[in-house]
Amino acid sequence: MLLQLSGTANDSIVDGPGIRFTIFVQGCPHHCEGCHNPQTHSFEGGTPADTDELLGRIKGNPLLDGVTFSGGEPFCQAQTLAALGTQIRALGLNIITYTGYTFEELYAKREENGIGALLAVTDYLVDGRYVEALKSYELAFRGSSNQRILDCQASLAQGCAVVTEFP
Repeated sequence: MLLQLSGTANDSIVDGPGIRFTIFVQGCPHHCEGCHNPQTHSFEGGTPADTDELLGRIKGNPLLDGVTFSGGEPFCQAQTLAALGTQIRALGLNIITYTGYTFEELYAKREENGIGALLAVTDYLVDGRYVEALKSYELAFRGSSNQRILDCQASLAQGCAVVTEFP
């Protein structure tokens, strides 16, 4: 399967706890003012990448603690990321997904376009649009104070956002 990517980071320490392989998808409908990755907004940009090749790169790094899906907006390519996420979790790695949507927005649309499947393979969801007026350098792994770190599996089980912190 193909993903439209902006890029990857093989051993990121800024996209979640530990050493992470980060996949930056191309395309985002939010266009948040002050976005950290504005080059990912266009749906026409980026490069197609084969998920088998990405999985091979992930398998080839024994130092990884997990994989982060970032963007762009991962939920715009939810079905493909969910399929890749299933294979990643089978390796024993955790998945963090960053999104400009809130959990509540995604939960309401969980039957559409693989959204529920991507939520099902996500361990931690960092949700909410970036709001420049709420920007803070004090926040670990978030850009603005409205964004939440959620235990995605607990949130799905309870049908509401369950705020947590990374271990």
